[in-house]
Amino acid sequence: MRFRDRRHAGRELATKLAGEIEGPAVVLALPRGGVPVGLEIARGLGAPLDLVMVRKIGAPGQPELAVAAVANGEHPELVVNRDVVRMTGADPVWLERQKRLELEEIARRRRRYLGTRPRPSLEERTAIVVDDGIATGATMLAALRAVRRAKPRALVLAVPVAPPDTIARLAPEADRIVCLHTPRDFMAVGQFYEDFAQTADEEVIAALAAAPKEEGEGA
Repeated sequence: MRFRDRRHAGRELATKLAGEIEGPAVVLALPRGGVPVGLEIARGLGAPLDLVMVRKIGAPGQPELAVAAVANGEHPELVVNRDVVRMTGADPVWLERQKRLELEEIARRRRRYLGTRPRPSLEERTAIVVDDGIATGATMLAALRAVRRAKPRALVLAVPVAPPDTIARLAPEADRIVCLHTPRDFMAVGQFYEDFAQTADEEVIAALAAAPKEEGEGA
């Protein structure tokens, strides 16, 4: 299975989700690539679109080696790779400092994308967490745990493609997973798209502006 682009993948997911989601929902996309996917789901369900933002924390002296990931929200969630912590000697004080720095960067990016727009409430709603695909699942794990702490009525993970072992690892974190394609010959998310060009900040901002509005929110 290959998708033409992220919006095509989003429409396919929206069709699948339309028969499975009951009651009010909020779509929460991981920027940047998850936002075009999330826009099509939000349109298909008539649901507001918001962001769940995750930042990787690189190991001391090895920034490409992920020692942890932090996700924003009312209750920020830090997920730590204990094996990498032991290997690199990253101590709790250093981790807490890096967490604060990454949360500051998340706040800056959220202001760029959404301005002062408030987060939609997740209480008594189904939260649908969306990305354009998942590889290892480290950032998605942090995202799901952060959203869970906001106490949605149900938590759904919706992605176009992910390897089966990653889906199995994430299964305990969500009430339901909708994944259109789980190939065993997975190398990278981009191999399942004809067009996998990087999503620009301007595209993220435009998608958020075009999504269905929260009840009571101005057009």
